[in-house]
Amino acid sequence: MTSIRARLSIFLLLAAIFTALLIGAVTYRYTLKENEALFDYQLRQIALSLRDQGLIPHPGLRYNLGEDGMEVVVRIWTDSGAALYLSHPGNPLPDRIILGFSDIVAQDRPWRIYSLATRDRIIQVAQPLDLRRDLAAAAALRSLAPLLAFAPLMALLIWWLVKSSLSSLHRLATEVAQRDARSLQQVRVDDVPSEIAPLVAALNSLLDRLKRAFSSQRAFVADAAHELRSPLTALKLQLQLLARAGTEAERRQALQNLDQGVDRATHLIEQLLTAARTDPNDRMTSPEPADLAELVRRVVAEMFVLAQQRRIDIELNAAEHVMISAETESLRILVRNVLDNAIRYTPGGGRVSIGVAAGEGIATLIIEDSGPGIAEEDRSRVFDRFYRKEQNEQTGSGLGLAIVKNIAEQHGARIELGVSSLGGLRASVVFPAASAEV
Repeated sequence: MTSIRARLSIFLLLAAIFTALLIGAVTYRYTLKENEALFDYQLRQIALSLRDQGLIPHPGLRYNLGEDGMEVVVRIWTDSGAALYLSHPGNPLPDRIILGFSDIVAQDRPWRIYSLATRDRIIQVAQPLDLRRDLAAAAALRSLAPLLAFAPLMALLIWWLVKSSLSSLHRLATEVAQRDARSLQQVRVDDVPSEIAPLVAALNSLLDRLKRAFSSQRAFVADAAHELRSPLTALKLQLQLLARAGTEAERRQALQNLDQGVDRATHLIEQLLTAARTDPNDRMTSPEPADLAELVRRVVAEMFVLAQQRRIDIELNAAEHVMISAETESLRILVRNVLDNAIRYTPGGGRVSIGVAAGEGIATLIIEDSGPGIAEEDRSRVFDRFYRKEQNEQTGSGLGLAIVKNIAEQHGARIELGVSSLGGLRASVVFPAASAEV
């Protein structure tokens, strides 16, 4: 795991080192150049002072520049070439004269020379270039000493700045680490830098969703336990009746009732599991192109036996292909639940009509029945989990339409309930049509 503090510290320190090296290099070159100019100025001043004195220096006189004892070679001769003065006997400088500044090499050693001509003499002042440059380099390095001394302080300052800047992240991590499933309050946003404010906002949004999900889960588990109590109690009673049955006819009737009770309990458990898997707050994990018309045809084929048993006529009007973006299994559950609800609540000998059509950017599934329908004041409540009207003769789980609503919301669809032309309920599910990229 990479540490942000370490990465920032290293990056800033490297940036500071690079900047310091760049400044040092520029300063070094500038100081070298300034010292070279200063030494040239001193050579010229020595020559001018000898010109203005009009005297021949004492043979034992030595000229030094600075405390390092960098000697200057002085030579004076007449305009006719006769030597008047030589500060260093055995001096290797050549006799040729180039007025002003010049660089020469004498006996494998470079020299910097300044030559000056007067009315009656020529003055030549020279310095070894290597000694000159060594002294200039030493002076330039001394100018870098404050920058080098500042480097540890700069590193300490960078470390402190990074630590203080990331303190809010450390506080946030500590606060989140102390949370559990029962403490999902929002994280404090006091003194949060603007750079991590979106992260804190997203975290608070996640905590809100988790809080709602846990509340919904607890309510669901409580409702499920309550709903399971009735069918389990009924199964126990039916087993007792079976045990007390005295005749073969009573035993067959008890077995039939027990079988129906097991079917109802199985259906309820399946619906509970489906409802638990279809949370409207969850997004589709793997949407894919799906043919709604073809899927409806397959579900109708699956439900045809149940419709025949209840003497229900099914009419299907579907376009050849109606494409939407969906999770195929969830979509199958939605269609099956709507159709199952229509068949179960339609009296024997009734009709169920199914239509699938594509419109402008939408795909619509319409299921109508000739059953009792749903009163307008109850249409908003039938999507609640475990809601059933007390006077209803059917023994459903009360989860079918709740599951349909959850799956529809996951797919960005809307459900509309109304009065059917057949006299019962009209349920419409409107999906967004598949985009061109799908």
